[in-house]
Amino acid sequence: MAIAIILVVLIIDQIIKIEVKTTMTIGESYKVTNWFYIYFIENKGMAWGMTFINKMFLSLLRLFAIVVIGWYMVHAIRDHCRTRYIVFLSLILAGAMGNIIDSMFYGLCFTPSTPWNISESVPMGQGYAGFLMGKVVDMFYFPIINTDWPTWVPIVGGEHFVFFSPIFNFADASVTTGVICLLLFCSKDLSTIGNTVNKALGRKADSHKDNKDQQDNQ
Repeated sequence: MAIAIILVVLIIDQIIKIEVKTTMTIGESYKVTNWFYIYFIENKGMAWGMTFINKMFLSLLRLFAIVVIGWYMVHAIRDHCRTRYIVFLSLILAGAMGNIIDSMFYGLCFTPSTPWNISESVPMGQGYAGFLMGKVVDMFYFPIINTDWPTWVPIVGGEHFVFFSPIFNFADASVTTGVICLLLFCSKDLSTIGNTVNKALGRKADSHKDNKDQQDNQ
């Protein structure tokens, strides 16, 4: 089930990203409704378009997080944790994997996206950036409230105001949904993280001890 969830999220995420990247220029947008736009931007890889961390450090940090979450999920499944808990962890892992795919491969196999040119696929290694240095594609924009402050409001009167301005992708939404659901519905499961980790490390230690005992007996 966990593998199925991860694969579905990854496939949907990559189909959307590749379609946007190969059909739109940077900054181009399509109005779906007054409060929903497809708006193409790229960023260094942080969720919701944030860009204040070094790109290589961020990519390595995400890879480390993916390994840790994946390792923990394996042991949580072995400990027969609740299905909902595994589902929400799978959403988080899939979202993290979706964005690291952009960083790992998009720079290698696509030309740059610009306000004037649509990106095209190229042979692997001939793209706009190196391994782990590709930019992450974002496209979902929900300006739920898009208006101007009344002129009588102190300080900000007359200025433009947009409620919910981040632009994000399907992978970001998967991570956010997983985290929120964990906090709302899995407090009991979260309280057992330490026990699961200790048990997993204990199993590893016991395995090493058994191997050593077998070698000594031989």
